[in-house]
Amino acid sequence: MLNALLDWLNRSSLVLQIVIALVAGVLVAWLWPAAAQPASMLGTLFISALKAVAPVLVFVLVIAAIGNHRPGQETQIKPVLWLYVLGTLAAACVGVAASVLFPSVIHFREAPVTQGVPGEIGQVLMNVVHSAVDNPVRALMEANYIGVLAWAVALGTALRHASQSTRTMIEDLGKALTRVIQGVIRLAPLGIFGLVVATFSSGGTAALWDYAHLLLVLVGSMAFVALVVNPLIVWTQIRRNPYPLVLTCLRESALTAFFTRSSAANIPVNLALAKRLQLDEETYSISIPLGATINMAGAAVTISVLSLAAAHTLGIAVDIPTAILLCIVASVCACGASGVAGGSLLLIPLACSLFGISNDVAMQVVGVGYVIGVIQDSTETALNSSTDVLFTAAASRAAQRRLGQAVPQL
Repeated sequence: MLNALLDWLNRSSLVLQIVIALVAGVLVAWLWPAAAQPASMLGTLFISALKAVAPVLVFVLVIAAIGNHRPGQETQIKPVLWLYVLGTLAAACVGVAASVLFPSVIHFREAPVTQGVPGEIGQVLMNVVHSAVDNPVRALMEANYIGVLAWAVALGTALRHASQSTRTMIEDLGKALTRVIQGVIRLAPLGIFGLVVATFSSGGTAALWDYAHLLLVLVGSMAFVALVVNPLIVWTQIRRNPYPLVLTCLRESALTAFFTRSSAANIPVNLALAKRLQLDEETYSISIPLGATINMAGAAVTISVLSLAAAHTLGIAVDIPTAILLCIVASVCACGASGVAGGSLLLIPLACSLFGISNDVAMQVVGVGYVIGVIQDSTETALNSSTDVLFTAAASRAAQRRLGQAVPQL
C-alpha cells in the first residue's frame, strides 16, 4: 500500500497533488475544525523551510552564475528589467482605472499599531540603498534579498578572476542546494493542506463580507493584469500565443504563492519552474530573486486601489494629472515593498499623502488591508511571483526567436 502510494506520488503531477491538497484542506476545515491546530503546523513548517533555504540558494546561485559567466555570452537581464518596470506601471494604471470606474467606500475600523511607515518616496529609495549595503551575514539571516543580491553580484564579479576549481566548487554547491530545495518543494501538497485548513477554520473570512466590493475591485484588477495585460506584454516579446506560457506560470507558480503569501518564499518554486522551462540559468538565477524584490505588479494594484478608496470615502475629487502621478508613485512604492506577507500595505500612507489624507486616516486604510489580507495579499503575491518567471521566460523566448533557435514546448 505504502509503495503504491509512493509510486503514485513520483509519477503524478505536483500541481495535481496540490489541487487534491486544496480540496482535502477545505473538507477537513469544514468537517473537523479541531484539526486546524495540528494541520497548521504543516503549513508553518513548509513556509519556514522555504524561507530558510531560499536566501542561501539565491546567494550561491547568483555567485555561481556571475562567477562562471563567459565574456561575450549574452544574457537577458536588461530586457527582463524593462518588462518588470513596464508590468508594474501597467498594473498601477489598471488599479487606478478600476477604482475610477468602480469606486469603493471604506467603513473604517480601528487600525493596528504599526511602526516604520515611510513618509516620502525618498525614504523608500533610501531604505533600498541601506538594504543593499547591509552586513552580508545579517542579510542572509533576515532574508534581505536586496542585500543578498548586492553581495552575491559583488562576490560573483570578483570570483570571475578566481581559479577554475574554485568556480566549479561554487557551481557544485549551487546544484546541491537546488536538489535540497527540490525535496522541499515536493512537500508542497502537505504544506498547502495545512495552510488551507488553518485559513478556512479560523472563521476570519466572515469579516471579508464587509469589504466585498473593495475585494472585487482588487481581485478583479489583479485578474485583469494576469489574464489580459501580462499576455499582451508577453506577446510583444514572443509574437505568438502567450496563453500557454501565462497559464503554465499561473498554474505552477501562482498557486503555491497564493498560499505562502510571500514572494521570497516562492523563489525556489520559480527557480525550479524556470529550469523546467529550459530558460538560461545565468539569467533566471538573477532575475527571479530580483523580481521577488522589485517586480510588484500586485502591490501596485493594492496601493492604487486602497489609496483611491480612501479618497472616495473622504469625498476627495481625483483629477487626471493626480491619477497619473498616483500610477507613478504606486509603481515606485511597489518596488520598495518587501517580499513578505503584507509588505505593500505599509506604503499606502505614502500614496494617500498625494491627496492630503492624514496619516491617522491612512493607517486605518492599512488596518482594512490587514482585515482583507487573507484574500488580497494572497492574490497579490500570486500575481507578483508568477510574473517574475513569466517575464523571464518571455525575454528568453524573445532572444531565442531573434537568434532563430527552436523554442522548447511547454
